[in-house]
Amino acid sequence: MEKVERRLAEPVSGVHFQRANAFLARLWKTASLKFYSIMFYRGFIYVIIGFLLGRAFILSEIVPFALPFFGAILLMKKDKALLAAFSLIAGSLTISPQLSVIVGVSIFIFILFNKMTTIFYKDRLKALPFTVFSSLLLTRLLYSYFMYQSLTMYDYMMAGVESGLSFILTLIFLQSIPLISARSFKQTYKIEEIICLMILLASVMTGLIGIQYENLQAEHILSRYIVLLFAFTGGASLGCTVGVVTGLVLSLANIGNLYQMSLLAFSGLLGGLLREGNKIGAAVGLLIGSMLLTLYGEGSADIWANMIESLIAVGLFLLTPRSFTNRLAKHIPGTNEYAMEQQQYVRKIRDVTAHRVDQFSNVFQALSESFSTFYAEEKQDEDREVDLFLSNITESTCQTCFKKDKCWAQNFDYTYGLMKQIMNEHKKNTYHLNRKLKREFSKYCSKAQKVEETMEQEMNYFLANQKLKKQIQETRRLVAEQLLGVSQVMSDFSKEMKKEREHHFLQEDQIIEALQSFGVEIGHIDIFNLEQGNVDIEMSIPYCNGHGECEKIIAPMLSDILEEQVVVKHEECASYPNGYCHVSFGSAKTFRVETGVAHAAKGGGLVSGDSYTMIELGVGKYALAISDGMGNGERAHFESNETIKLLQKILQSGIDEQVAIKTVNSILSLRTTDEMYSTLDLAIIDLQDASCKFMKVGSTPSFIKRGEKVLKVQASNLPIGIVDEIEVDVVDEQLKAKDILIMMSDGIFEGPKHVENHDLWMKRKIKELETNDPQEIADIIMEEVIRTRSGRIDDDMTVVVAQIDHNTPKWASIPVIKYPKKTG
Repeated sequence: MEKVERRLAEPVSGVHFQRANAFLARLWKTASLKFYSIMFYRGFIYVIIGFLLGRAFILSEIVPFALPFFGAILLMKKDKALLAAFSLIAGSLTISPQLSVIVGVSIFIFILFNKMTTIFYKDRLKALPFTVFSSLLLTRLLYSYFMYQSLTMYDYMMAGVESGLSFILTLIFLQSIPLISARSFKQTYKIEEIICLMILLASVMTGLIGIQYENLQAEHILSRYIVLLFAFTGGASLGCTVGVVTGLVLSLANIGNLYQMSLLAFSGLLGGLLREGNKIGAAVGLLIGSMLLTLYGEGSADIWANMIESLIAVGLFLLTPRSFTNRLAKHIPGTNEYAMEQQQYVRKIRDVTAHRVDQFSNVFQALSESFSTFYAEEKQDEDREVDLFLSNITESTCQTCFKKDKCWAQNFDYTYGLMKQIMNEHKKNTYHLNRKLKREFSKYCSKAQKVEETMEQEMNYFLANQKLKKQIQETRRLVAEQLLGVSQVMSDFSKEMKKEREHHFLQEDQIIEALQSFGVEIGHIDIFNLEQGNVDIEMSIPYCNGHGECEKIIAPMLSDILEEQVVVKHEECASYPNGYCHVSFGSAKTFRVETGVAHAAKGGGLVSGDSYTMIELGVGKYALAISDGMGNGERAHFESNETIKLLQKILQSGIDEQVAIKTVNSILSLRTTDEMYSTLDLAIIDLQDASCKFMKVGSTPSFIKRGEKVLKVQASNLPIGIVDEIEVDVVDEQLKAKDILIMMSDGIFEGPKHVENHDLWMKRKIKELETNDPQEIADIIMEEVIRTRSGRIDDDMTVVVAQIDHNTPKWASIPVIKYPKKTG
């Protein structure tokens, strides 16, 4: 009984434990989102930085930090500039009223100078450092004059030093402030950017000077924590660099902190060297470095205070989540996390580019197959060749002979057989040896000698023609092999293609800010293309348990930010609750096309000489095409099908429509010497603006039904493949929503029996339609044509119908908060 109770009790406790973990995970997630929202997207981080920079000064009286920070915020985060100004003045007020006056007046003068500068010079980014320099120089000179009623050389020198530092700090803050905002999601940080960030953090820590508790100084604790953090994530070189930069700025603010530069640099070096021992190893390196430098610099008097400061910094470091350090390491060049992130991106770009090159490879492969199939193995019609040869002989000999009727009318079979036998002997070059045949032909034909001479002469042309045909077949095979070789080369080359990444910082800022403030956490975001109508964005979001956040929330918000309809193209959901879903977003097309088709072969057969296709091209276009091969049956089907297949492959590769048609014509005209051709009726609809290009090569008219009106689209030129070079007539039409496009082959257009004007008959039938369904329209038109011929199908028939309508995404009606457009 006890065992049974124990078995029942154990799973129950496990369930409670799992529920507790899930509750803590949700609580942590909510708290993290709230913290990020308050700190970064509502601007509280700028309040903290501004307050501390307002307190910061160097060399006891120089305050070069406040105005550069305000200028950078005004340029990049204009909506947070007022918060930054108040926080700077409030921070300086904690030091002295005079300092707050200098900060406030410098901000006021800067605003005036900035307004004046924008009138004469439009590039605000380049003008900002000079504006800051001029504003702070004037402020310091005015303050010294009002305080002392005179200006000395010392005042000019200190004003120049302060303004020069502000000029440099402006450039540094312009680089570093984006790194602590939402732009921290950028994938790569340069070493120069990290140093700029450290100068900003050191400047902020300068504002902590004077904040202490029992000889434990806040700037010492925070600086050691920062050095330890970067030494652990970036290694010894980065840790040492951060230590030198931080210690230098702190020593400029307080000469008593001069030894801190050596302590921080040495501690960062040891922490980076021992980071293979994880956090404990890096922490031990900091403790050893701080202990040695403290004993050397200050002696045993302050050793305990310094060790306690180091221990507090170590404690903060050990409490830092591993996810935060990994996330930071992804942005620092040289780390394993950074290398893995870059490899993942390069793999993505390689796959996209390789897919594009593979499409071109498929085009060359299709051309190669077109040359190598059907015609390459075509058997020559021997009877037809014999007839043509003998007709040439008889034309110059028998046509003027008085025995023509006797030979070819009364004794056709004997004459034909005898001539054919002589032809074969000439072909083998053995006729002069066959005395029996020569004697028999001399007795039978009154112009035997002339016929023999003419046949011998024509045989040379006949053999030359046979040789030429063989060479043409060999040339076709050679071209097919060359095209196949090009296809294979491009296929191999596609595996090696790579492309550099583009950064869209401003758009990433807007997207991340909008989604984070809405409560949606983002793992990462990659913007590959922001071209109008061709948006390509990828991001990872936490597992949403199938609630459809991507379609319902993220896609409508992206649509509002980018000012065009964005939809989910592809989504890979996480396979476990704590994982991330990877989502691809792309532009939604303004218009959509619904199609219907009806076709029938001559006499109700299975093989039709007509071929058609309806495909969506990868460039936001939709293509409809009908090709009618000459005649009926298998040969006509092959001609039209080859035309459509080649055209489809070439269009999908992104080649221009007119070039595609001319390429198809060249291939078909080179491929055979027979009089075989096919018509082509092509319509390409732009799904963004509903404009349509009609390209008709020997085809019948098309019709557009717009309400009660029926418009006719027509162009006239020769069928495809009949001449080497064709001029493609392009007819442009602007379609509208609810328009119905009807394309047909000649079997439909010219099919109605006892109809004199096919145009008027077809327009009347289209106008009388009571349905807008494309498939029903195609079936009705086909049925009407067959009815006029009493149920007979005397030619191949094909009709393609397409309806154009507005494309409304599923969640497009969700209202989205309007966010101000960012500039700069």
